[in-house]
Amino acid sequence: MSGDSRVGPGRVGSEREMLRGYLDYHRATLAMKCEGLGDEELRRRSMPPSTLSLLGLVRHMAEVERAWFRRVFEDNEAPMVWSDEVDFQAAYDASMSSRGEAFGAWEAEVENSRRIEREAGSMELVGHQPRWGEDVSLRMVMLHVLLEYARHNGHADLLREGVDGTVGA
Repeated sequence: MSGDSRVGPGRVGSEREMLRGYLDYHRATLAMKCEGLGDEELRRRSMPPSTLSLLGLVRHMAEVERAWFRRVFEDNEAPMVWSDEVDFQAAYDASMSSRGEAFGAWEAEVENSRRIEREAGSMELVGHQPRWGEDVSLRMVMLHVLLEYARHNGHADLLREGVDGTVGA
């Protein structure tokens, strides 16, 4: 990994500014963990029988972004990125995927999520979570997705260390 080019979240701000800042920081962290690696290294699995890899995490987070922003606030029936069903595990199998394909899908979903959040009048925006069959607020969605990134960035730390020994932030 080259230098750390992430922009840290602010130390003060509104609830929305803080959530946006931390979410973007964690998105940038996942990208940073994959910097400088080729397709083969990005597809390297953690340990059998797990299919977990850095590229699989990128694919998974594309699904998370779509499921929690697009499907909740725009189109409950939008197809998932990597599976015909809502199967988040399917995204982890990156054995036939490339950096370009996975990052292209992930970056498109991140931009769509950012647009939905920017256009929302408030954190009180309510959408319908089709898997749960319940209404949820933008606040809850942002928190949930932030926690998904935080959890999986811990996995990314270990995966990157296993690929080339790189550790840190």
